[in-house]
Amino acid sequence: MNESYCEYIAQYVKQLTHSSEEEVSFIYPHLKVREFSKGDFFLKEGEVQIEMGFICKGLIRRYYINDKGNEISTGFTQENEYVTDYPAFIRQKPSKYFLQCLEPSVIVNLPYNIIQESYRKFKNSEMHGRLIAEKVLTILNDRVEGFLFSTAEERYINFMIAHPELHKRISLTHLSTFLGIERQSLSRIRKRISQK
Repeated sequence: MNESYCEYIAQYVKQLTHSSEEEVSFIYPHLKVREFSKGDFFLKEGEVQIEMGFICKGLIRRYYINDKGNEISTGFTQENEYVTDYPAFIRQKPSKYFLQCLEPSVIVNLPYNIIQESYRKFKNSEMHGRLIAEKVLTILNDRVEGFLFSTAEERYINFMIAHPELHKRISLTHLSTFLGIERQSLSRIRKRISQK
C-alpha cells in the first residue's frame, strides 16, 4: 500500500471515535482505497452498493433521472462524509440513484458483509452504524421539510448557511435542481439577496 493510501486509511480510522482497537483491527484489512476521476460513477441506478464509501477527498452528486429525462440532484457528499444510498444499501437492493464524482475523488470502502459482521461482534460498531443512520435520516427529513415548509428563497438561504463553501464547487444547474428551482429563478434569487 503506498504512502498516500495509508494516509487515507488513517483519515478513515480517525473518525471511528466509538470503536475499540479490537474493532479497528477487525475492519482494517478489509478497507480499500479507490481513486475516481471527475465524471466517474461511484454507483449507478440499478446497481447494488456492496461497499460503504467514505470520502477522503472530492465531491459526489446524487441524482436521479425523472420521467422527462432530466437529472434531478438530491444531494452532495464531500470530504469526511459517507457516500451511500443508505436505505438501498442496508437492504442490499438496487439503487434508484446515480452517485457521480464532480471532482477527482478518493474514497475508502468497507464491504457490507464486514460491516454486518462487525455489528454482530462489537457493540460500539452498532452505535457507529446507528449514528450514520441518524445522520442520513436527518438529511432526508430536512430536505422533505424544506419542500413542504420553505419558499424557494428560504431553501437557498438555508443551503448557503448549512454549506457556506459548497456552492463554489457545484454548478448553478445542479444547485437549482437540488433546490427545486428553475435556474433562471435561482439567478434572480441570488441577485436579489446580493442587493440587500
